[in-house]
Amino acid sequence: MRTDRSRRLEADALPDDAEFALCLTHDVDRPYKGLRGLYYATQERPGYHLRTLLPGSNPYWQFESIMELEADLGVRSAFYFLNEQHLLAERPVREWFSPSNWVQHLGRYDVTADEVVETIRALDDGGWEVGLHGSYHTRDDRDRLREEKQTLERVLGKPVAGGRQHHLRLAVPDTWDHHRSIGLEYDASLGSAAECGFHYGYRPIRPFEDNGSDFLVFPLTIMDQALPDPGTEFEAARRTCERLLLDAARNDAVMTVLWHPRYFNEREFPGHRRLYRWLVERAAEMGAWIGSPGAFCQHLEGEIEVEAEAESDADAELDARDDPEVTPVTGSKADSDGKTRPARETDPGGVTDAADPTESEPVGTDSPTARGES
Repeated sequence: MRTDRSRRLEADALPDDAEFALCLTHDVDRPYKGLRGLYYATQERPGYHLRTLLPGSNPYWQFESIMELEADLGVRSAFYFLNEQHLLAERPVREWFSPSNWVQHLGRYDVTADEVVETIRALDDGGWEVGLHGSYHTRDDRDRLREEKQTLERVLGKPVAGGRQHHLRLAVPDTWDHHRSIGLEYDASLGSAAECGFHYGYRPIRPFEDNGSDFLVFPLTIMDQALPDPGTEFEAARRTCERLLLDAARNDAVMTVLWHPRYFNEREFPGHRRLYRWLVERAAEMGAWIGSPGAFCQHLEGEIEVEAEAESDADAELDARDDPEVTPVTGSKADSDGKTRPARETDPGGVTDAADPTESEPVGTDSPTARGES
């Protein structure tokens, strides 16, 4: 159901006359494997997992590998960094006695640590987007969300545009109201950690219309852990991705995907890196625009500026026609890159069967799986 509070972008919002858009994102949950290797060693391959505990061995630190891969593909993505509270130092005493809280906070990292700061700035310098991964409790805590944003911005040296909530935890539309109130332009949390698909429509949503708000929601189409395991069922995983790419192309969609950095470690997650490369290459073959949600927002801002200039020129021309002493301004207005493009047709059937997130209960997943997080 569509409501006045749930407007979706039109098809002609796609950049560069693209057939569809593919937004690439990575949630930086646990860049350090740490003591979790002990647990994994009790489940499988004890020799391998115990070796990952040795100094200098960190199979989840995949930033340089991802940057090299994406640079080779000619694309850029978004990395969302998590800034969790310390369980013992910052959370209430009553939470210390919950085993799930210990699991939740195990492997916490510090975004102000030298190694992380250096990586964040290297990503930004290389053209990647750095965004906010709102921590577990910030779904309902605007002040904590603002604090995490400010900390990340001090590290980055400039504002961040958006991000995604940890474990996709949302209270709709309250969490989005928190996001826009602290200055974020978009959120990419709406989706499922268990199922792939366009469950919330084919295009980003503008959940607020008051005060001319342009805050955007990018529904999540694919999370890595929701796919068939590409290590044992690569063709099944590839077919799922192919089906969704074709669906995106048919509906001029904005398709958002999430690959956690640790999944690029082929020793533990075989097939995921190969599948990610295939997905990007296949989307490029099909004529997709490929980039980060932040870059997509920048495109929209540019289009709005061009439209505003065109309206201003049109108003000036009308004024000139009304005033015989003013010479009329003539000429046509092109797109921001100098090309004049026809409007794209909109598929009105593309979103009518999608659920309206503004009328739902809090969505997302409140508990991590054994090996997957969001």
